Amino acid sequence: MVNLANSNDLQWRNIDLNLLVTFSYLYRYRSVSIAAEKSFVSQSAMSHSLSRLRQLFDDPLFVRKGHKMEPTEHAHHIAPIVGQLLDSITHNLLTKEHFSPQSYSGVCRIGLTDYAEFIFAPAIYDQIRRQAPRAQVSFINVNRSNYVSITEQEKLDIVIGSMPTLDEEFDSQYLYTEKHVCLADSQVLNLEGSLTLEVFAGIEQALVSPDGSLATQVDKKLAEHGLTRHVTVASRNFLTIRNLLKQRRLIAIVPEKMANAAGFDDTLTTFTPPVPVADFDIAMLWHTSRASEEKNGWLRELVETVIVGRGSK
Repeated sequence: MVNLANSNDLQWRNIDLNLLVTFSYLYRYRSVSIAAEKSFVSQSAMSHSLSRLRQLFDDPLFVRKGHKMEPTEHAHHIAPIVGQLLDSITHNLLTKEHFSPQSYSGVCRIGLTDYAEFIFAPAIYDQIRRQAPRAQVSFINVNRSNYVSITEQEKLDIVIGSMPTLDEEFDSQYLYTEKHVCLADSQVLNLEGSLTLEVFAGIEQALVSPDGSLATQVDKKLAEHGLTRHVTVASRNFLTIRNLLKQRRLIAIVPEKMANAAGFDDTLTTFTPPVPVADFDIAMLWHTSRASEEKNGWLRELVETVIVGRGSK
């Protein structure tokens, strides 16, 4: 039998898996002609395969006795091993097990931007646990500059967030468009009526800044009106900015869903921005290599239901 322990010394290119199938037919039917018929090849092709088998195993394997090809002692020895190999290939390698959420006990790895994690992680977790009660969930922070490398490193199933530039190795699905609002502590600012450009520019500003920048397109819009603003603080984390806004004369332009999220015990109020602020699209992304995976398809459908189904259109 081939010694797999010395597999590095084998010329694998000379080994044909079909030879094991040939051996299996010959061992079962003890006849070259019948084995050829059952495997839908010519008798000469079967004889040629038997010659290759004898060379591979360095043994006659089957010896003619009357009208039958009787297995040698070595053939009897390797027959169960060959059978196990073929069964293993058929059932474990070539037979694809269908994905079932109810029985899945692996990990759902989801990449989210800070915004997406803050808004959607709890609802996504709840829905995964309802449909796949044995699964675990790993939320991993990503941003528009690192989601490609993080997806590869962490083996992410999907990514959720605002990614203006889609890498060529990713597919995407649009989920919804997000708007912006101004957020501030109304009791501290004592704002009356609408928020004008002049009043807005005169209030110290806080930024939710994914890249740490202290300037945005808002500054260019203000400059068109001869105005400037004074940005005093920026953070990548929305919760940090929200805590800073409390009881301080600060104002921030933030995504509307963040501003209106439930569970905050503060007096922060939203205002319509007095300057145009571009909306941004939220999308779900996945590596093209995962597009046909049943688990990935299930997870994409689940996330779409959670996000779009919650009135995010």
